[in-house]
Amino acid sequence: MPQFFVSCPKGMVEPLEQELKDLGLKPYDRSQNGVFFDSNWRDCYRVNLRSRFASRVLMPVLNFVAYQPEELYNQILNHDFTKYIKPDQTLTIDASTKDSMLKDQRFIAMKVKDAIVDQFRDKFGVRPNIDNDRPDLAVYVKTYKNRFSVAIDTSGDSLFMRGYRLESGDAPMKENLAAGLLQLAEWDGKTPIVDPMCGSGTILIEAAMKLMNIAPGSNRKSFGFMKLQNYDRDMWSEVLDEALDEELPDCGDIHFYGYDIDKRVLMKAIENAKRAGVNEFIKFKREEIMSLTAPIEKGVIITNPPYGARLGDEDNLKDVYRDFSHTLKNQFKGWNAWILSGNKELIGDLKLKSSRKHFVYNGSIECRFLKYEMR
Repeated sequence: MPQFFVSCPKGMVEPLEQELKDLGLKPYDRSQNGVFFDSNWRDCYRVNLRSRFASRVLMPVLNFVAYQPEELYNQILNHDFTKYIKPDQTLTIDASTKDSMLKDQRFIAMKVKDAIVDQFRDKFGVRPNIDNDRPDLAVYVKTYKNRFSVAIDTSGDSLFMRGYRLESGDAPMKENLAAGLLQLAEWDGKTPIVDPMCGSGTILIEAAMKLMNIAPGSNRKSFGFMKLQNYDRDMWSEVLDEALDEELPDCGDIHFYGYDIDKRVLMKAIENAKRAGVNEFIKFKREEIMSLTAPIEKGVIITNPPYGARLGDEDNLKDVYRDFSHTLKNQFKGWNAWILSGNKELIGDLKLKSSRKHFVYNGSIECRFLKYEMR
C-alpha cells in the first residue's frame, strides 16, 4: 500500500489532519508542513480533489543518507522511476538542501536527473526531456543533515489553485489558506460572514463552496496523477462523480457579504465567484471601511486587511486600521471579528484586545490570526 504526504501552509497541520480523518483516512504521522497517511490510489485522487487545506499530495519513494555525489546517484538508481512515465514524456526535479555536505540544490537536482534519465536510457535507449514548466513527472528532493527524502508529485499545480480565480487583487491570499482560516475561526458552516476588505473575494468564495459542499478541485482541469502510467481514468471518474453528487444545490437564504474600496477588484471578485459557482450566495459592494454598517443583525467578520509588507505603504495604512477599529466598535457590537495580520504595529493601531490567537503563514510572512469579541 503506497504512502502519501499531504503538505499545507504552516499553521494548518491540525486542520489538515482532522480533514483527512473526516475523509475516512488514518493519518499516522505529521510534520510542521503536512501529514502522512497510507492508503490506495483512489484515496490519493480523493484527497487531491476534496482537501480544502492541502498544498500538494506527494508519494514518498526513497529515504536515505548520502554525503557524496556518487552516493546520491547510486541511491536514486535503487528506485525504478521508469514505471511512472514513458520515455517520450517529460520530468523536472525540485531540490532543496539544508545543513548537508551537498550544499548546491542545483547540483543535487542535476545528479538526481542524471540517475533517472540513465535508467530510461539503459532500459529503452532513449530518455525523457526536462520541462520545468509543465512536466509529466515532478520529483521532489529534500535534503536535511545529509538525509535525502525523495517523493513523486501527484498534484501537478499546487492545490490552492482551484481554477476559479483567474483574476485577483494586488496581494491575493491563497485559497487553501483562506479555507484554513475558516476552520481556525471555528466557523459553523452556516453563519453569515462579512469581509470588510474582501479583495478578490477568496475568503467568501471558499466559505460558500464549503456551504454548498463543492469539492475544491472540481473546477480544475488536471492533476499530476493524470500523467502517470498507472492513472485509472474510470476510478477518477467515479471519485469525481461522487463529489459532484454530494454538492448541495439549495442552501436556503444564507448569504456572505464582501466590501472593498476598489471597484476594479470587486469586479474581479464577482467573476471569481461566478466561475466557482457561488455568486448567488455572495453580495459584493463598494464601500469605504469608515462608512460600513452591519448588513445583517448577526454574523461573523473574517478578513485579511492589507498590512504593509504586501502593499508597501504602511504609513498610509495606519488610518485604515484606526477607521476599521472605529467601525467594529460602533457598527458591529455583539459580533466576533477574526483578523489576519502580518504586521504587529498595524494591528496595534486597532487598540483592541484579542481573545484568541493562531500563528499561520501567508506565503513567507508569519501572521497572527486574531479573534476580537466586540461587546
